[in-house]
Amino acid sequence: MALTVEDATTYINANCINVDDWTDADDAKKLRIVNVAGRTLTNKYAQYTIPDAAVYEYANALATAFNDTNALQQQGVASFGISGVANFTFKDGLKTGLDALIPDVVYTLIGAENGVKLSKRAVKWVTM
Repeated sequence: MALTVEDATTYINANCINVDDWTDADDAKKLRIVNVAGRTLTNKYAQYTIPDAAVYEYANALATAFNDTNALQQQGVASFGISGVANFTFKDGLKTGLDALIPDVVYTLIGAENGVKLSKRAVKWVTM
Protein backbone atom coordinates (compact mmCIF):
# COMPACT_ATOMS: atom_id res chain seq x y z
CA MET A 1 0.00 0.00 0.00
CA ALA A 2 1.73 3.16 -1.23
CA LEU A 3 -0.57 5.94 -0.09
CA THR A 4 0.06 9.49 -1.29
CA VAL A 5 -1.80 12.75 -0.99
CA GLU A 6 -1.64 13.19 -4.77
CA ASP A 7 -3.24 9.78 -5.39
CA ALA A 8 -5.83 10.50 -2.69
CA THR A 9 -6.72 13.83 -4.29
CA THR A 10 -7.05 12.23 -7.73
CA TYR A 11 -9.25 9.43 -6.38
CA ILE A 12 -11.42 11.70 -4.23
CA ASN A 13 -11.97 14.23 -7.04
CA ALA A 14 -13.04 11.45 -9.42
CA ASN A 15 -15.06 9.20 -7.10
CA CYS A 16 -16.51 11.15 -4.17
CA ILE A 17 -19.53 13.44 -4.19
CA ASN A 18 -18.62 15.88 -1.42
CA VAL A 19 -14.99 16.92 -1.94
CA ASP A 20 -15.05 20.47 -0.57
CA ASP A 21 -13.52 19.73 2.83
CA TRP A 22 -10.76 17.61 1.28
CA THR A 23 -10.01 20.30 -1.30
CA ASP A 24 -9.96 23.05 1.34
CA ALA A 25 -7.45 21.23 3.57
CA ASP A 26 -3.76 22.06 3.23
CA ASP A 27 -1.30 19.37 2.16
CA ALA A 28 0.00 18.77 5.70
CA LYS A 29 -3.53 18.11 6.99
CA LYS A 30 -4.28 15.87 4.00
CA LEU A 31 -1.17 13.82 4.77
CA ARG A 32 -2.22 13.46 8.41
CA ILE A 33 -5.72 12.41 7.37
CA VAL A 34 -4.42 9.79 4.91
CA ASN A 35 -2.01 8.46 7.55
CA VAL A 36 -4.75 8.18 10.19
CA ALA A 37 -7.17 6.58 7.71
CA GLY A 38 -4.59 4.02 6.62
CA ARG A 39 -3.47 3.23 10.16
CA THR A 40 -7.03 2.92 11.49
CA LEU A 41 -8.13 0.54 8.75
CA THR A 42 -4.91 -1.50 8.94
CA ASN A 43 -5.28 -1.90 12.70
CA LYS A 44 -9.01 -2.69 12.55
CA TYR A 45 -8.67 -5.17 9.66
CA ALA A 46 -5.14 -6.49 10.13
CA GLN A 47 -6.07 -9.87 8.62
CA TYR A 48 -7.22 -8.28 5.34
CA THR A 49 -5.60 -6.48 2.44
CA ILE A 50 -6.72 -2.85 2.54
CA PRO A 51 -7.10 -1.34 -0.95
CA ASP A 52 -5.93 2.23 -1.46
CA ALA A 53 -9.45 3.22 -2.58
CA ALA A 54 -10.83 2.24 0.84
CA VAL A 55 -8.27 4.44 2.59
CA TYR A 56 -9.05 7.36 0.27
CA GLU A 57 -12.82 7.03 0.81
CA TYR A 58 -12.26 7.00 4.56
CA ALA A 59 -9.83 9.94 4.31
CA ASN A 60 -12.50 11.99 2.57
CA ALA A 61 -14.99 11.15 5.33
CA LEU A 62 -12.43 12.18 7.97
CA ALA A 63 -11.76 15.46 6.15
CA THR A 64 -15.47 16.26 6.47
CA ALA A 65 -15.69 15.09 10.07
CA PHE A 66 -12.69 17.17 11.13
CA ASN A 67 -13.27 20.33 9.09
CA ASP A 68 -13.14 23.65 10.95
CA THR A 69 -16.85 23.71 11.79
CA ASN A 70 -17.27 20.05 12.75
CA ALA A 71 -14.08 20.17 14.83
CA LEU A 72 -15.96 22.44 17.23
CA GLN A 73 -18.63 19.77 17.62
CA GLN A 74 -15.91 17.17 18.31
CA GLN A 75 -14.65 19.47 21.07
CA GLY A 76 -18.08 19.63 22.71
CA VAL A 77 -19.46 22.95 21.44
CA ALA A 78 -23.28 22.72 21.26
CA SER A 79 -23.85 25.86 19.18
CA PHE A 80 -22.25 29.13 18.17
CA GLY A 81 -23.08 32.15 16.06
CA ILE A 82 -21.45 35.00 14.25
CA SER A 83 -23.66 38.08 14.51
CA GLY A 84 -25.50 38.73 11.27
CA VAL A 85 -23.57 36.03 9.38
CA ALA A 86 -24.35 32.51 10.57
CA ASN A 87 -25.58 30.40 13.46
CA PHE A 88 -24.63 26.75 13.95
CA THR A 89 -26.38 24.26 16.23
CA PHE A 90 -25.07 20.70 16.35
CA LYS A 91 -27.17 17.56 16.76
CA ASP A 92 -26.74 15.47 19.88
CA GLY A 93 -26.14 12.34 17.78
CA LEU A 94 -22.41 12.91 17.45
CA LYS A 95 -20.52 9.90 16.14
CA THR A 96 -17.66 9.18 18.50
CA GLY A 97 -14.43 7.43 17.72
CA LEU A 98 -12.73 6.95 14.40
CA ASP A 99 -14.41 3.58 13.80
CA ALA A 100 -17.85 5.24 13.82
CA LEU A 101 -16.79 7.47 10.92
CA ILE A 102 -15.94 4.64 8.50
CA PRO A 103 -18.36 4.90 5.54
CA ASP A 104 -20.19 1.81 4.26
CA VAL A 105 -18.35 1.91 0.94
CA VAL A 106 -15.08 1.17 2.79
CA TYR A 107 -16.51 -2.12 4.07
CA THR A 108 -17.60 -2.96 0.53
CA LEU A 109 -14.15 -2.18 -0.94
CA ILE A 110 -12.25 -4.19 1.69
CA GLY A 111 -14.69 -7.07 1.38
CA ALA A 112 -14.42 -7.14 -2.42
CA GLU A 113 -10.62 -7.11 -2.23
CA ASN A 114 -10.58 -10.05 0.17
CA GLY A 115 -13.61 -12.07 -0.92
CA VAL A 116 -15.49 -11.54 2.35
CA LYS A 117 -18.57 -9.62 3.46
CA LEU A 118 -17.91 -6.91 6.04
CA SER A 119 -20.35 -4.57 7.76
CA LYS A 120 -20.61 -2.22 10.72
CA ARG A 121 -22.69 -4.78 12.55
CA ALA A 122 -20.89 -7.00 15.00
CA VAL A 123 -21.91 -10.06 16.98
CA LYS A 124 -21.99 -9.25 20.69
CA TRP A 125 -22.72 -11.25 23.79
CA VAL A 126 -25.91 -10.45 25.65
CA THR A 127 -27.33 -11.72 28.90
CA MET A 128 -30.98 -12.67 29.06
